[in-house]
Amino acid sequence: MSIVNTVLGPVATADLGFTLSHEHLATNAAGILRTFPELIDRPGIIEQAKATLKEAYDEGLRTIIDVSTIDLGRDVEMMREVSQATGVQIVAATGNHLAVPRPFEELAPEVIADLYVREIEEGIEGTGIKAGIIKVASDAGGVTQAQEIVLRAAGQAQVRTGVPISTHTWSPDRVGDRQVQVLMEEGVDMDRVYIGHSNDDFNMEYLLGLLDRGVWLGLDRFPGGRRPGTPRWEQRTELAKKLIDAGRAGRIMLSHDHSVPKARYGAAVQEERFQYNPDGYNFITRKVLPRLRELGVSDEVIHQIMVLNPRRFFEGS
Repeated sequence: MSIVNTVLGPVATADLGFTLSHEHLATNAAGILRTFPELIDRPGIIEQAKATLKEAYDEGLRTIIDVSTIDLGRDVEMMREVSQATGVQIVAATGNHLAVPRPFEELAPEVIADLYVREIEEGIEGTGIKAGIIKVASDAGGVTQAQEIVLRAAGQAQVRTGVPISTHTWSPDRVGDRQVQVLMEEGVDMDRVYIGHSNDDFNMEYLLGLLDRGVWLGLDRFPGGRRPGTPRWEQRTELAKKLIDAGRAGRIMLSHDHSVPKARYGAAVQEERFQYNPDGYNFITRKVLPRLRELGVSDEVIHQIMVLNPRRFFEGS
């Protein structure tokens, strides 16, 4: 039986249930909470996260993959408290996002890989909470030199531990192609790779090409449209339908890239975030899945995408 590490300990993959594959409880920057705590309403975030995730649990959610890394202000003790209170299983991440720590640029990938392996096998920041996924990121313009070092380190850590990789990309620039190339050079099985944010445009040639190389696709920016020029949720749902019609339902996952508003100051920002997505972690359940059904997608296929695919992703070949 395969297992995945969550913030409350190992869980059988068969018990993951309805899973959102790319989410956050809260995002920030490394060290902000410790250095400038007055900027972050941590108790308020926890209270809001408990409320919204309990609501999502009541509507069927069972697991979220929280791909927050150190440079996104990862707070695994918050994740543990929220998971205990809501029943939603949370998988925490090692790895790095776009703000690669400056010292990493001078390190060999093997040295960084050791750090990721430690967080997978021993735990994060002395908590004993073990990472269940490795996060890497590249954005518009492609993979930078520093991000390539992290990609190679993540690939080496994946090969050593078997823990899968989740990537942040910018699909209009086909960034996933380069990520795949680097990870293949490090010997990573593409069945262990999830190319995220793959629904920011509609380049089917690009997406089908990635799938032909054996990866998983994350259609994980719902509702969408916050980044200028990117599609809204209705168009993103139609893209999912196109991939389903192309016979690729078995390799896609859906998610929001949602996080709880983080600022102590900035009510206007929080209000804008609420107006953008008042349903939070329930947006896919309430809006996207009903629309897919209207487009002719069966409940069996929806179950495959939301339950079976995340399970198979963590189980591996």
